Amino acid sequence: MAVISLGRRSGREINMCEGPMLKNILLFAFPIFITQVLQLLFNAADLMVVGNFCGSNSIAAVGATGSFCALFVNIFGGLGSGVGAVMARATGAGDRGKCQRIVHTAIPLALICGGFVNLLLVLLAEKVLTMMGTPAEVLPLSTLYVRIYAFGMMPNLLYNFCAAILRSRGDSRRPLYYLTTAGVMNVLLNVVLVTVLHMDVAGVALATAFSHLVSAVLVTIQLLRRGDECRLFFRKMRFHLAELKEIIRIGLPAGIQSAMFSISNVIIQSAINSFGAIVMAGSSAASSICNFIYAGVNAFNQTGMTFTGQNFGARKLDRVSRVIRICVLSAMITEMVLSGIAILLGRPLLSIYISDSAEAIHYGLIRLTLLSSLYFIAGAMDVSGSVLRGLGCSLPPMITSVFAHCIFRSLWAMLVFPMFRSSPHAWEMLLISYPISWSLAAFANWMIYRRHIRKLRREMAQETQTVEA
Repeated sequence: MAVISLGRRSGREINMCEGPMLKNILLFAFPIFITQVLQLLFNAADLMVVGNFCGSNSIAAVGATGSFCALFVNIFGGLGSGVGAVMARATGAGDRGKCQRIVHTAIPLALICGGFVNLLLVLLAEKVLTMMGTPAEVLPLSTLYVRIYAFGMMPNLLYNFCAAILRSRGDSRRPLYYLTTAGVMNVLLNVVLVTVLHMDVAGVALATAFSHLVSAVLVTIQLLRRGDECRLFFRKMRFHLAELKEIIRIGLPAGIQSAMFSISNVIIQSAINSFGAIVMAGSSAASSICNFIYAGVNAFNQTGMTFTGQNFGARKLDRVSRVIRICVLSAMITEMVLSGIAILLGRPLLSIYISDSAEAIHYGLIRLTLLSSLYFIAGAMDVSGSVLRGLGCSLPPMITSVFAHCIFRSLWAMLVFPMFRSSPHAWEMLLISYPISWSLAAFANWMIYRRHIRKLRREMAQETQTVEA
């Protein structure tokens, strides 16, 4: 199959199909890592400000909303990974027309999905948070936070879809620049709205929603100004059926897979809520720090999927095999380093979030130490699943996620955890369900990958024989 060049790359775009693999992977992954950190700062800034200026109930209120919001965002946000995977394959294959159709299908899809998520969050906030067992003293603040935060969902998804397009072309730096600008504005607004205007959780929610709007506007302007086949024209926006189906085929299972994490986290959060506001505050702070550590995995997730997509589109399966080895090993090493730093500095890091409760810090330190020390397993799990999506195989890792995360963790929370609820180690017994589920999913994804790559090699060998004949 001939590969058509899409023209000279800009200085910001990395050639994924040629050149040194390790160097290019690291150059591509590092800006994504920093971007992930900045995205997490949106929520971390919320927690830090309310934790230091509003008290434990406010930080518990913000923390209690994370898994609920992520449930809906991840379902539709997974379509963004579908956009990135499809665009990467089209880029690798040199298909200019397909690249144009993907861009003009992705943008209206992001706007529609964002509007739908906005509506769901506003309508379901109080009911779902009540079902999760959110304490009465926390519920009004949590509900208010979600309903204001919801208005940032449309720009949030728009940014993620546009950033996926840029990254699929080898440009992971521009999304970082735009998010940096939005992140600085988010922090400044947090301080003003909470410490000066005394808006409590409403202020941090409003600041986050506005920062999402800023990042979305900046990345959209970049697409409008491009001079290649990824340029956006508003008049050309419409759904191209073939590209839409391909995005949904790859992206929807990825979204459902992410939602499985969120569903299981909602169930686990319900169990955490049963410990009371002090444990909720410590857990929320530790979870925020763990998310920063996990940004290392996410960087190599996106890198693995994008490099795989381009090389698969260019029919270079030998490079795909190198991609998964390098990305899995890099993710695991990164997690070990970051986890070690977080554990050593655990207490002072948690004190940044919580200034009024030594007991909350104690419970947060247990979560931080237990989970972060085993995050390298999650690295192997997620990178292998992302590489499969880059190969167009999105359904099997989704099924793995359903069983390993949603079903297993749910059964653990409902059947195993209650047996230890009165034990002094009840908190640890609840948390241990995470690394067990990571191990199950990592093993399953790796076996699926090995089987799928052998199948693709056979198919390509048969195509070569047919052409030669």
